[in-house]
Amino acid sequence: MGGYSSEYDISIKSGNVVYNSLSTNSKNQFYKVIIDKNSWYHLDDKSRKHPIDRENFDIILKDKRIKIDKVFNTIHGEPGENGEIQSFLEGLNINQTSSNAKQSRLTFNKSICKEEVEKLGIITPKSMVFKIGDIKDLSSITNKIQLPFFIKPNEGGSSFGISRVTKEKDIIKSLKKCYKENSDALIEEEITGREISVGVIWYKNSITALPPTEIVSHNDFFDFDAKYNGQSDEITPAEIDRGYIEEVKKIAVKIYKKLRLKGFTRSDFILKNNKFYFLEVNTNPGLTAESILPQQAKAAGIDLKELFESVLN
Repeated sequence: MGGYSSEYDISIKSGNVVYNSLSTNSKNQFYKVIIDKNSWYHLDDKSRKHPIDRENFDIILKDKRIKIDKVFNTIHGEPGENGEIQSFLEGLNINQTSSNAKQSRLTFNKSICKEEVEKLGIITPKSMVFKIGDIKDLSSITNKIQLPFFIKPNEGGSSFGISRVTKEKDIIKSLKKCYKENSDALIEEEITGREISVGVIWYKNSITALPPTEIVSHNDFFDFDAKYNGQSDEITPAEIDRGYIEEVKKIAVKIYKKLRLKGFTRSDFILKNNKFYFLEVNTNPGLTAESILPQQAKAAGIDLKELFESVLN
């Protein structure tokens, strides 16, 4: 848990929920491992820190070493969702619960992921990517994507750095906000419709789509406050026609299979004029009791411990 991005605190919350759920009445021994920019360490139940050997990922406890068999990856953002921690662990032949390095790199890059999803015949909003310094004049954007549109980090999550832009004069300010999170800005057309999110998990040895959630933000869009500070309604199961529910679950499973994903994912869509527009797939979604994917698991009759144990088998 932890990580190098603005999602650090949210990841710690997810990691603690997973640890507390799994460590009760379990045949396995679990250890909290905190990854941050300055150090990697094990935090024991008395809040004492113990170093991690970065060569082999052993936990060093005084005069003994703890060998890790499997990592439950709850890092949102870098380095847990972009393929970095996956590549490190793959090099040590240590299994971890989220998608592998190659798939994580692909899905973490929103633009590349959208291109791959479009190849599957799934529609996505029109978008462009600009690196810092690439934009010489604003007409290079507004001539291709009409206002209002979204500016968001091409790599990142949890609604950090995202802006809904309605006026040309606000573009530069929104780009600066975005570039604080990532050097690539994704500029994406606004699709006005109903926001639907679908969790897909590996459960009882099969790929399973959970009941979808409809997100109704109290703000202009599903921003950080809407996501984490109660400024949205999350309706699970989504109150949409049964046909739409089956269709969006089918699309989410198709993405999971075709992109060769693993563990827990959550795919986000906009339903407009009877069509689902794919926005992004999150390969390490939030795992607190209030997070969307656990809400969906609960609606499917799966409690937190059972949900988390499903990826350890």
